Amino acid sequence: MTRTRTALLCAAALLASTLQTTVAAAGPGHHDRACAATRSPDGRARKVLGIVRRAEKELGLEAALVKVTVDGRELVTGAVGESMTGVPATPAMHFRTGSVGIAFMGTVLLQLVEEHKADLDAPVSRWLPDLPHGDEITLRMLGDSTSGLHDYVTDPVFLKKLYADPWQHWTPRELVGISLSHPLWYEPGTNWSYSHANFVLLGRVLEKISRTPLAHLLRQRVLRPLGLRNTHSNDTAEIPQPVLHAYDDERGTYEESTYFNPSWTTAPGAVITQDICDLARSGQGIGSGELLSKRSFRTQLDPGTVGLGHPTANCPASVCLPMTKDFHFGVGVVVKNGWVLQNPSFFGYAAVMAYEPHKRLSIAVSTTVGPDAPGGNNAQTITERIAKLLDPEHPLAG
Repeated sequence: MTRTRTALLCAAALLASTLQTTVAAAGPGHHDRACAATRSPDGRARKVLGIVRRAEKELGLEAALVKVTVDGRELVTGAVGESMTGVPATPAMHFRTGSVGIAFMGTVLLQLVEEHKADLDAPVSRWLPDLPHGDEITLRMLGDSTSGLHDYVTDPVFLKKLYADPWQHWTPRELVGISLSHPLWYEPGTNWSYSHANFVLLGRVLEKISRTPLAHLLRQRVLRPLGLRNTHSNDTAEIPQPVLHAYDDERGTYEESTYFNPSWTTAPGAVITQDICDLARSGQGIGSGELLSKRSFRTQLDPGTVGLGHPTANCPASVCLPMTKDFHFGVGVVVKNGWVLQNPSFFGYAAVMAYEPHKRLSIAVSTTVGPDAPGGNNAQTITERIAKLLDPEHPLAG
C-alpha cells in the first residue's frame, strides 16, 4: 500500500533542509499582520524549531511549517525546507486543510441549533426528502459521523477513478451516490464510523437551513469572527499565492500533486486552503469554543459518541473504531486526551490543528513529503512531539 492510499484510509478512519526564518516581531499575536517567522526566538521557541528541523530530516519531508500560540500570544512561527527546488518554504504559504472545514461546519450547525433554526435530532429528510434513509439519519448523526453511511473513500471503484485522473472534478451527487450504492454499515445512531459522505450531506443541509451558500455561511459565521483573512474556499484546484507545493508518489512516480482536484474531500464551500497562522487561529477558536455557548460547546466535544464503535458484520474493526472518553469524535472535531483537533491529509499534504484548553495551547503544523517519507500524517508526529515538550501533563500521543 503506497503512501497516499495509506494516508487516505487513515484519514477515513481518522484516527493517522535548513531552517528558514524571516523577520517578524515576537510578542502578542495580532492576526491581521503578515504571517512570518518569529524573530529572535526564546528558549522554548528554539526547542520547538529544533523539533521541526530534526523531523524534517528524520521523516524525509520537503517542508514543514509550524505556529504555536499560548493564550493567543505567539510563541513561535517558522518554516523549514523548500516549497520547490530553490524556493524556501515560508509561513506565509498557503496549503490545503480539508477537514478543518468539517470543524467549521460542525460549529455552524450548533450555532443554528442555538438559534432554534434546527434541531440536532431532527431527521435529515426534513431538508433532503429524497435521501435514502433520510428519515432515520439525523443532523447529529451527520455531524458526529454515526449515520452508518458507507465511506466512498474506501470504495475500490472510487479509488481507481481518483488515481487514474486526480484532476477530475467530483460532484456531491456522484460522491454520495457511491456511498448509497452500498448498504448501511449499521443502523443509524448505533455505532461510529468515519464517512466523508456525512459531511458532503451536512454542507447541503446547512445551505438549506440557512438559505445561504456554504462558502458565504462559513465566511459570515466562522472566518470573519475569527479573523481568518487567509482562509479561502474554492470549487476548483486553485490555491492563493504564495503556494506551498506538494508532491506524492501514488501514481507510480514521485510527482507534483499541488493542483490535484480536492472536490471529493468534503462539501463544496468547505474545501479550504489556509496559511499556518490561520490554521493556528482556527485551532484556538474552535478548540476553545469561542463561537459557541458553553452548552453547545459541550455538545460539540461530546455529542454522545463515547461508548460507540464496534465491529459488525458489515463494518470491520478498522472502520468502526471504539469511541472512548479519551479518544472520540465530536461534532466535526476529534477529542484526544483533552485536546481538540483536526488532522487533514491530501495527496502529499498533511496538517494538524490542535488546542489544549488547560494551557490554552494552540499547535498548528503543515508538512509536505519527500520521496522517502513514511506513510501516515507526518504533521501529527511533529505536533505530538511539540505537545510533549510544552504540555507533558496532557500528552497528545497515545
